[in-house]
Amino acid sequence: MGILDGFGARRYDDPVLGPLVRGWGCWRGQIVLGGGASVPLVLAGWRSAPDPTRLRLAQELASRYEEFRPAIARGLFEHYAPYGEAVAADEETEEVGVPRLAGPDEVRPHARPVRVLIERMGGRETVEIAYRVAWDEEHAPGVRFQDWTLAEINGSVRV
Repeated sequence: MGILDGFGARRYDDPVLGPLVRGWGCWRGQIVLGGGASVPLVLAGWRSAPDPTRLRLAQELASRYEEFRPAIARGLFEHYAPYGEAVAADEETEEVGVPRLAGPDEVRPHARPVRVLIERMGGRETVEIAYRVAWDEEHAPGVRFQDWTLAEINGSVRV
């Protein structure tokens, strides 16, 4: 064993999520949501291995994402509402890129997940899914679940 062997990236192979690599204080990998493309996954955890509770939450999210889509759409539509109202109030100078959405059922084509973070927030394990949305190019709203209940929409999260 060489003197620098302890500084190499640690790897954990999960049967559902695939390889996770320790870096920058977290475990990082990919997660497939709803049969779509994979997005980056970040799990807070220990240096030796990912936290088993957070691993379980990530595995469960991968299998249950479709079930949460209606709640996600409602939350993202709430985030959209001020943008939609601004466009509706000024018909002549409609903002470029801001779609006209009548309800949560119309959100899906205009929002795509770009990152999943699972860590403790507010004293509770939290699953946060960050989205790129057509109506707000400067921010990535984060949809946060605690105990698989929509807890909040954070208007801008780090991606």
